Amino acid sequence: MSAAGELVRRIPAPILVIAGIISLQVGAAIAKSFFHALSPTTFVWLRLLCTAILLLAVARPRLSGRSRGDLVVALAFGACLAIMNFSIYHAMARIPLGVAVTIEFLGPLGVAIVASRRLADVILVVLAGAGVALLGFAPHGLNLAGVLFALAAATSWAGYILLSTETGRRWPGISGLAVASVVGALGLAVPAILQAGQRLLDPQLLIIGLTVALMSSVIPYSLELNALRRIPRGVFGVLMSLEPAAAALAGMVVIGEFLKPGQWLAIACIITASVGTTSLLRRPRGDR
Repeated sequence: MSAAGELVRRIPAPILVIAGIISLQVGAAIAKSFFHALSPTTFVWLRLLCTAILLLAVARPRLSGRSRGDLVVALAFGACLAIMNFSIYHAMARIPLGVAVTIEFLGPLGVAIVASRRLADVILVVLAGAGVALLGFAPHGLNLAGVLFALAAATSWAGYILLSTETGRRWPGISGLAVASVVGALGLAVPAILQAGQRLLDPQLLIIGLTVALMSSVIPYSLELNALRRIPRGVFGVLMSLEPAAAALAGMVVIGEFLKPGQWLAIACIITASVGTTSLLRRPRGDR
């Protein structure tokens, strides 16, 4: 084992998850601060491209011998991956980072609530709904296009979760995700390159784009994969529920996006609903 691998192994798994969340959201905040130079689409493409290269190197998926169904699932998975990232970055360009990620979080929250089907879920649905209402009835309102992009990200994240199960069943290891990342990167390549033009040849901007890709994709993925080997998925889900708060803090520290008290309360409502749902999914069906 390398020295870096040994160091990561000694770090408690929950710390790795939190570090991955921070890296992801700080990377997103840095990207937003440079949207005037590189479009959201270009940043997303660089993210997917770096992820695809990393996963191809690790998984080395084989397409030969794959059924038509396997390929269709991988294509759909890649489409969800591309739409999810494209939508959240375009949402970030129009509304605060913390608000965008909070709305996006409704996707996995909705999937979890539907999967649980307990009486307590009614309370969690009301709590999440209250959070959305608090965001929607802010004094100055939110950019409608930004909200719609965030909702599109939430919907595609839900689709991503549902397709991940089928992808994992059909493709060994992470090979399905590797193929999906290639599909997503190819799907956004033309608009991303056309929008960036010769700016992709600017060394400074290219370094910024690759830094965002590393912070928002490669580093979080590596840390989370390591953590998942050592902690239950339920605990991982609870820790991931901190993501909206991390996004809000990253927006505040990196780009000076200060949220109003009502928006912080909305984030707290949705985080609480997410933690509650994840905790219920970890309990036996007979518990109440």
